[in-house]
Amino acid sequence: MPEFIVAVAQTNPVLGDIAANLSQMAAMTEQICREQHPDIIVFPELATTGVENGMAFNYMAERLPGGHQFNILARKAADFNVHIVFGMPTKTKIETTLYNAAVVIGPDGDLIGEYRKVHLLGEEKLSFRPGYRFSVFDTGLGVLGVMLGSDVAFPEAARALTLLGAEIICLPAAYEAQYRAEWEAFTLARAAENGVYLLAANRAGEEPSRSFLGDSAIFAPDGALLARIDVEEGEGVTTGYAFARIDTSAVRHVRETRQFIMARSPAAYGPIVKKY
Repeated sequence: MPEFIVAVAQTNPVLGDIAANLSQMAAMTEQICREQHPDIIVFPELATTGVENGMAFNYMAERLPGGHQFNILARKAADFNVHIVFGMPTKTKIETTLYNAAVVIGPDGDLIGEYRKVHLLGEEKLSFRPGYRFSVFDTGLGVLGVMLGSDVAFPEAARALTLLGAEIICLPAAYEAQYRAEWEAFTLARAAENGVYLLAANRAGEEPSRSFLGDSAIFAPDGALLARIDVEEGEGVTTGYAFARIDTSAVRHVRETRQFIMARSPAAYGPIVKKY
């Protein structure tokens, strides 16, 4: 099976400044690709806009494919022959229907797919409509699944992607610093319990009422930590990127060895799908 180089990019979006954020992402893409030429780069959730924009998301959201945010990064993907996954607000033909979305761009600069965040928490519900399904995308890297931020707290999300065939799950996130313990637990667990590679790109920086964790990481299908963007003791959360070399044949090996998927018992899982 082929091996690939994957990267997570940890950015610090400027709240509401799309031009500055696109410039930051484009520059980091160039730097990453000149250093290692990875096959995929994953950026954080709402990387082009920041999080606390409220009603201003109505003016920032774009339809796909096309739009300035998509086009800038699609051009970079084509220039460097790399897949790019990143978070941005999107909308449908109905202008007021907005989604917290992740976009998957292929190495030719074309749109591979869009994922709309299913699990919205707190103030997200005031700006966005929840998505209603999980999808996977066939790529030259294998079968790719995408989650966003707080989706990682719901085991059903990663398991649904796994059952749809995902070998690699990308997780653009904007996880806050106060939830460090759960971030570390959830990211490792989602990889290990499903036998998937997990590429978790979490943002850095602060907004008026939030401080973000960073701690972006790449996990192997057995839960082993392959790479992490570390912060030195006493220093603040920083931007940066991390690489790992992956081999998708490890996915099948771990699943056959641990049998977490084949030993499932769906007939016993009725309470999981009940709405309480």
